[in-house]
Amino acid sequence: MSTPDNREMGGRRPRRADARTNRERILNVAEEVFGKGGQSASTEEVARLANVGIATVFRHFPTKAALLEAVLVQRFDRLRAQAESLSRATDPGAAFFDFFSHLVADATGKIAIGEALLEAGGGNDGDAAQASDRLRQAVGALLQHAQRAGAVRDDVELPEVYALLAATSRASAHAHLAEEVRDRMLAIVFDGLAPLRKPRARKKT
Repeated sequence: MSTPDNREMGGRRPRRADARTNRERILNVAEEVFGKGGQSASTEEVARLANVGIATVFRHFPTKAALLEAVLVQRFDRLRAQAESLSRATDPGAAFFDFFSHLVADATGKIAIGEALLEAGGGNDGDAAQASDRLRQAVGALLQHAQRAGAVRDDVELPEVYALLAATSRASAHAHLAEEVRDRMLAIVFDGLAPLRKPRARKKT
C-alpha cells in the first residue's frame, strides 16, 4: 500500500513557501509599478524591483495580462475586505462617506492598472470583473446601512451612487485634481446624498 508523498489531493504538490513568497512579492511590486506607470510599465521592471528573474514572473503569471488581472483581483479583494469590516461600524454614515472618499483617492492607481490590462489584451469578464462586482456589493451594503441610519437619503440606489463614484474617481484621476479641490468636489456630492430636508412651515400672520 502506497503512502502519501507530500502531495495534495488531486496529485498536486503543495506550493513551496518560497514560491508563495515570490508570488506575493511580485504582485505587490506589480501593483505599485503599474499603478504608477500604467501602460508604459513593464514586467521586466517588476522582476527587477521584486528581485526575481523574469522567468520567475512568467512562471507564476504566463502573460502580462494574467499578472495585471491578478493585481486587480488583489486590489479589489483588499478594498472589499475593508468595506466589509466597516459594515460593523458604530457610525454607518461616516463609514460610507469615508469609504467613498477612500475609493476616489485610490482610483488613480486602479484606473492605470485597468487601462494597462486592456492594453495587454485582457477583457472585462475575467476574475478582476468578478472581484469588482464583489466590491460593488460591499459598497451597496455600506450604502444600505447608512440609509437605515438616516445618513443618506433613502430615494437613491446603488446604480446611481456607483455612477457618482465612478465619475468622481475618473475626474480625480484624469484631471489630476489637487487634494483640496477633490475634497470640495466630494463635499458637494455628499451634500447631494444627504437626507432631504423638509421645508419649514411658514408662520401664519
